Amino acid sequence: MRHEQKFVAIAAFLLAVSALAGAAYDDELTVFSAASLTGAFGEIGQLYENETGMAVAFNFDGSQALRTQIDNGAYADVFASANNKQMNALRYGGLINNSSVVVFAENKIALIIPKDNPAGIDSLSDLARPGLKIVMGTKDVPVGDYALQIIDKLGNESAYGPDYRAAVLANVISQETNVNYVVTKVALGEADVGFAYISDITEDLADKVDKIEIPDEFNVIAEYPMAIMQESKHPAESQEFLDLVRSDRGKGVLERYGFAPA
Repeated sequence: MRHEQKFVAIAAFLLAVSALAGAAYDDELTVFSAASLTGAFGEIGQLYENETGMAVAFNFDGSQALRTQIDNGAYADVFASANNKQMNALRYGGLINNSSVVVFAENKIALIIPKDNPAGIDSLSDLARPGLKIVMGTKDVPVGDYALQIIDKLGNESAYGPDYRAAVLANVISQETNVNYVVTKVALGEADVGFAYISDITEDLADKVDKIEIPDEFNVIAEYPMAIMQESKHPAESQEFLDLVRSDRGKGVLERYGFAPA
């Protein structure tokens, strides 16, 4: 009898947890968003909550990590990625409402350095200097993939020499799973330089880091797509969020954070 009572109690507990989880999904909009959108989407999310009365629960992480979570069954209403690769992977898997996909912003890559610049970095050629400490994203995270594309372009430029790519990669001391970790390591002085988005050099970091811009001929335009998930319980509310991001007010927020409207 005791075992039966224990089983009933456990089953009741699990049902209660499941009900609470379902209630959370019913009461809030769940947005999985690239880490580089943390500041901008935080503001836009507040605008959305103020206008609709519906809470927004954000999950900010590397786009590839978010895609993996969704592939493994994590629930989301909206997915916003820092590249098309992760969005397309979910589209091919039938997890995205294809008619809702839209590119809403663009970004560029920059080098970020500690404010006091102890390594004395002032040009792209310095990246190949022996002993330099570089931090970047993994090859699977968009910011890391973009960095590798830039390094390849520079390596093919005669001014940098045939050994440039290998020399730069030899200086990489850490590969991070999202861009916020890259920025943090540079801001803390744990690396001499990092590859990050222009939008990551925010006002609150102005006293900790500086940026070195990468010329357009070597840079990469990062496209940011967003979409409604096929299994969203809030398709109408999700569309309202997408519309707000693309509105003049949403674009204004994105531009203040260094993004270019698409």
